[in-house]
Amino acid sequence: MPSWWLVIGSRENWGTAFLSKGIWGLKDSQRHRRIWEELSSGDKIVFYATKPVGGIIGYGTVVTKFRQDTPLWPEEMKKGSAIWPYRFEFDVSYLIPKDKWDKDRLVLDELKNIVRGGFQRITESMGMKIISILNVAEGKKEDVSPISLHDEIKRKLVEIGRIQKFVAQSEYTTNGARLDVVWRRVEQGVPTYVFEVQVGGDLYHAIGKLKHAFDLWNSNIFLIVGEEDIPKARELLAGTYHEISNRIKLIELQKVEELFRLKKAYHDFEEAIGII
Repeated sequence: MPSWWLVIGSRENWGTAFLSKGIWGLKDSQRHRRIWEELSSGDKIVFYATKPVGGIIGYGTVVTKFRQDTPLWPEEMKKGSAIWPYRFEFDVSYLIPKDKWDKDRLVLDELKNIVRGGFQRITESMGMKIISILNVAEGKKEDVSPISLHDEIKRKLVEIGRIQKFVAQSEYTTNGARLDVVWRRVEQGVPTYVFEVQVGGDLYHAIGKLKHAFDLWNSNIFLIVGEEDIPKARELLAGTYHEISNRIKLIELQKVEELFRLKKAYHDFEEAIGII
């Protein structure tokens, strides 16, 4: 069964967390390292914003965790080093619009005495109560729309990159173009690996973005497609995009799924025996 956690932070830090597509961090202390080690993929987290908001603004699910020393939040950027290096990525299940946090945040008497304790575990019954109240207020069912196959593959590519010690990021924007996933060796470096994921989409446009990445950075470029789209992709690479036909790699969607499964299992095994 997943654990439930109350995650507490300032309005400013939550804003950065959501802009970064869902990243939170814990300090390098004995207590926070222990919490981070106990945190698992699939755990439920409740977002609590401190005053002037002073209440719950949403909830989500832990995707993966990683250690990173690159500054992310404003206080870290000002200091020039990481304050919260023990990080994890999360998916947002429900979030009150930012301009309504002050008015619509959820305040529960049961939490008043424990908020001061910072990041901590809460009971499943408390978590379910919070979700129920938020969903009733929004007039929606508890179940949220399932993540699309396109977004799921992107998420797995990001986690594979992080396992391989790259700075992995989805929705990387450059010169007006948005790339699905990039891996960089260092935060300020150019993309070493670039991935475009196409699930029945515009192959011409996707390959064009990969060609631009190759021309600009000499990146290793990958097109992730369904088996049925491979003939069309090869046709484009034999014609319009023949210049990169020997540089681009075509990978079927299910092979990414298999790579993720194997990488994650190996990484978890290494972590379990303490060699990472």
